[in-house]
This record gives sequence, C-alpha cells and structure tokens, in this order.
Amino acid sequence: MTERRLSAREVIERIADDSSFTELPHPERDSGPDGPLSWQGYDASHARAAERTGEDESVVCGTATVAATRAVLLAFEFGFLGGSLGERTGDRLESAYTYARAHRLPVVPLVATGGSRMQEGMLALTQLQRVARQSILTREAGLPQIAVLRDPTTGGGWATLGAGADVTLALRGAQVGFAGSRVRPPDADPAAYTAEAQVATGAADAVVRPEELRGVLGRWLGVLAGPPAREATVPHALGAHDLPGTGWDAVRRARAAQRPHAEAYLDACFTSRVTISGDRCGGADPDGILCGFGAHDGRTVAYAAQTGTATRPAGYRTAARLIRLADRLGIPVLTLVDTPGAANDAEAERQGVGAAIADLFGAVAGARVPITTLVIGEGGSGGALALAAPGNTWATPDSYFSVIAPELAAAILKRRPEEVEATADQLRIRPQDLVELGVIRGVVGGPSGESMA
Repeated sequence: MTERRLSAREVIERIADDSSFTELPHPERDSGPDGPLSWQGYDASHARAAERTGEDESVVCGTATVAATRAVLLAFEFGFLGGSLGERTGDRLESAYTYARAHRLPVVPLVATGGSRMQEGMLALTQLQRVARQSILTREAGLPQIAVLRDPTTGGGWATLGAGADVTLALRGAQVGFAGSRVRPPDADPAAYTAEAQVATGAADAVVRPEELRGVLGRWLGVLAGPPAREATVPHALGAHDLPGTGWDAVRRARAAQRPHAEAYLDACFTSRVTISGDRCGGADPDGILCGFGAHDGRTVAYAAQTGTATRPAGYRTAARLIRLADRLGIPVLTLVDTPGAANDAEAERQGVGAAIADLFGAVAGARVPITTLVIGEGGSGGALALAAPGNTWATPDSYFSVIAPELAAAILKRRPEEVEATADQLRIRPQDLVELGVIRGVVGGPSGESMA
C-alpha cells in the first residue's frame, strides 16, 4: 500500500531537527490578472490551491538542521497546482540558492512536481533554465546538492532539481520519470517510471524508505558538508604479509577466493559509509565497483573500489562521477584496484567501454584533490590502471599488477600452456618487482607491520 502523499511542511517536519526550520523571505511579483498570459480562471485556481494547502506558491524554502547539519531545504507542495513551476516558483528557488551560497550551506531539494505550469506558458518553462543556472553556480561554489525524489517527480523538476543534483535519493514507490502518467504513450510500461527503475538504470543513487529518510539524509549531509581529510590514509594489508616468491605465486594469491576483497578493506577504513550508484546515462555496475564517501577519524574521504570482477563501462563512469564530485567538494579520494580487467564482451563494447575508461583516466588526471591507491588483488591492464593514482599507488603482498594477464600474454606470444608461469615471471608483476620498477611507491604491511618502499 502506497504511503499517503505528504505536504511540503509535513516532509520538512519529518526530516528537520525539532523547531529548526525557518522559512526564508521570498520575493514577490505582480503579473497582473490571471497571470502573465491572462489565462482565464488562473487566479481562481491559484486561490483554490492556496485555500486547500495553506501555501501561496508551490515551493516552501527555508533553512533547517537535519541530524545537526544545517541546510537549505526546497520543499515542493504537490497539492498546489501539482507542484508546478511558475515564475514565482523560480523567484523563490533562485533566492534560496543565492542564500545557500552566501551562507555556505548545502541544498536539499525535496521534489514533488508535475512539471512546468501550463497557465504561464513558455515563461514557466524557462524557469528550468533559471534553476539549472542556480544549480551550476552552487556546484561551482563547492556546495553539495542532495535531492530527494518524492511522489511524483516528473517533467522539468526531475530534469533539473532531481537528476541535476550531486546525489539523488528516491522515496520507495515514488513515480519518477520525465513523462508524467497523463502524457506517456498508451503502451508504456509503468514499472519504468518508478524510483526503483531509476536506481537500476543509474539515474538515481538509492531508494529510501520514508521512515528512514531523516537518518539517511542526515548521514549524507554529515559526510558531504563535514570536514574533509587532508588526504586518504593508505590502508593496512588485511591478507598475506609475506611477499610472493614468483610471478605465478602472486597471480595465484591475488585470485584466491579467501583473499580479503573491497568490502573488508572499506569496513576497516571507515566507521560509516554512504554509497553512490549509477553513471547518470543509463547504467550501473554495483557488483563491479563500490563508490561513495566514508568517515575516517571524523573526516570525510571518498572511495572507489573494484570488487574483483571485470569492471563494466557503467562502473568506470560511476567512478569518474565520484572523483569529479569529490574534487568539486575538496574531498580526498581512496581507490582500491582489484579487477582482472575491463569487461570485453560485445555488450561492453556497445556500451562504450573504451570511452568510459578514457573518461576515468581523465577524471584521475584532472583531479586537484589527493588520490591514494592501493592494489588489493588483481591489477589487470588498463582496466585497473585507470583507477590508479599516478605517483601515489601502493600494493598489498597478495596482489599483482600487469600489462596483461599471463595467460593472455602467453597466447599472444604463441607459447604453450606450460609456459604461462614463466611468462608471469618475465612480466615482473610481483609487488616487489613493481617497487623496483618505480611503478608503485611501496608494499603495505599489516596493522603492526612495516611497509616496504
């Protein structure tokens, strides 16, 4: 059963700390009888909406603390003309964004809208450009924007405030899509226009239960608006502490099922974590790469961690998105390399795996914040190197890094299967080899062990 649709102020009350919400003053304009288009009956519709909701416009803007973090809230009132955006809505949103930048506050759009207001025609539609401009200015100011998609979130509200945010959370069961229910094709699959579908296709980060929203939003605000670390600390090795004897020994260790993987390292590094998901262009790779932000010694670090499987194009694009977001917010990044290589099936090619890897190389190369990398398992070719920090990459004793897998190298050289192990030695892929070659800075030890530089 779908939860009753909450009003703007009910949503604010649900997420804000007690008595912390203060509504911002809003500019007013006089557009004449029945609005800027003289749309017959518009004033009467406006009056009925005001009487029904107690609001005089479709958005309520103000400041509040959410789990002790102060933010600017932009809460839409769907009961007021379907939460539609008109000129006065645009005025209020612009004023609220300006206030957020002036006071260095994160912005939280709580979206519930059917789109632009028809009774104001193109003047209403152009408010989307105003909103987009304010969002970009806020992004350039290094302030986070965390959108919450309520029921429904459609049209321009979804295509600006929702999909344009740094992090997008969607309430369970909410209708989310560019096309509203009254304008879709008659044969449209309704399941495609849901919060769950948007997360699955990489357009939103997570589905949240309404009763959990305050806690989830509070954690996100705490890490994104909290103090960043100076740089990410290199994690200790969680597996073997002795170095491999041969190249093939290094490969076998890295491929061992019992070797610690990304989740174990992230749990050891962070006291709490929040995750982003999706590349914002149709894909997600939750099984191939884990991305998000975590708290380490009370300070925020971003992370992108491969999980030991072949990384798909959406995974690389998600990692690039994470690094660019961290860079804008001044948050250092930890990357964990662990992949046999990039996915190379036909579907990966159709999804643009080469371009996705190039995009990640570019994100790492262009980052102004410190990036720290630890190779924790397999380092398979360019699909692994794309996530590695030039000049600041380390390795665990149960890892290897190679230009190509030894089996594939032997095949390309037309060598017999029994020559694979010797080929692994020739490639010099052991952690200690990589230190000697200057490819990595050192091999990390355990919690009480010394690193080999």
